[in-house]
Amino acid sequence: MDEQRPGAFSIDKRSQSARAAAKAAWWGAAGMAARAATRAGRAGSAPTAPAADPAPEGFVQRAWREAFEKDARDVGLGLYPPMGEAVVNPFTALHEAADFIADARQVDERRRRGGAVEAREDAPAQGAYPSYYRQNFHFQSGGWFTSGSARRYHAQVEALFAGAAGAMRRRALSLLAAAWRTRDHRGATIVDLACGSGAFLGDLAATFPRAHLMGADLSLAYLQEARLRSGLGAMLQTNAERLAIADDSVDALTCIYLFHELPPAVRTVVALEIGRVLKPGGLLAFADSIQPADEPRLARLLEVFPAYFHEPYYASYSQTDLTALFAKAGLTRVAEDRAFLTKALLFEKRRG
Repeated sequence: MDEQRPGAFSIDKRSQSARAAAKAAWWGAAGMAARAATRAGRAGSAPTAPAADPAPEGFVQRAWREAFEKDARDVGLGLYPPMGEAVVNPFTALHEAADFIADARQVDERRRRGGAVEAREDAPAQGAYPSYYRQNFHFQSGGWFTSGSARRYHAQVEALFAGAAGAMRRRALSLLAAAWRTRDHRGATIVDLACGSGAFLGDLAATFPRAHLMGADLSLAYLQEARLRSGLGAMLQTNAERLAIADDSVDALTCIYLFHELPPAVRTVVALEIGRVLKPGGLLAFADSIQPADEPRLARLLEVFPAYFHEPYYASYSQTDLTALFAKAGLTRVAEDRAFLTKALLFEKRRG
């Protein structure tokens, strides 16, 4: 790397740090307001008694800050541009936060009554949706099926992680951008699998503006939101277990926070599908929750997460050997990174 190159992006790095600070303050405050509006965060209300020891004093805050530091570092290195996540329109931001806080009461009520499958009533009459998919993951209103859920999801995630969600998921972007730093992206095909409401898809578009990008998701409502949020038009409604994508046709596939929401047997099927559609030498940029073995000092947070937010397959995910899982699909792990509660892995499809 040219020694002068990092300095060329020093202004971008400062810009990213300033945006991140404003974003963290905003969503941290929104999260506190939501907890104050419900009983979920009050002492003695935990749905389960955690067995893991608490994190050392100050460790959670340091790990949280590190996510922002790594994000700004990569902007400073020119791996990707500053991301437009700062609060720009105060009226839009206030409306988004108010909607999230109001809905938090419904989420808390659903959590307390165990309303984990109410989303079955919101599922469209047409369309084949797996039974495991028709749940209220995170106890969120509408499950994955409604426009309100899709519109609100970004705020829910950012408030949950006090503004660090973007910085965490961009660990996967960092790995992909570093691997492709000298590559001509024109004509390259990138698929964001389970793109959700499109936040990471927008990051990809900013980083690889010449590539052919496509978002893929099973939820039509979330695809419509992803189109609005990312500004991209190429969206594919498809089941990750049976991707409507040709063999050996994708240069890079990204997969963010999907695998902890899949039953164990389905993880294997989806991994094989990813291996099928990637070209030989193609890359999978993967990000999901860290596992307890990655950072034992955060094990207590990982332990209470599935109980508070209805993640029925999280326990099995936490014990899954991801390297072995993708090896069965013909993928070899070539890089990894971690930030706060997220880890990123980069896999390459074997050639020949």
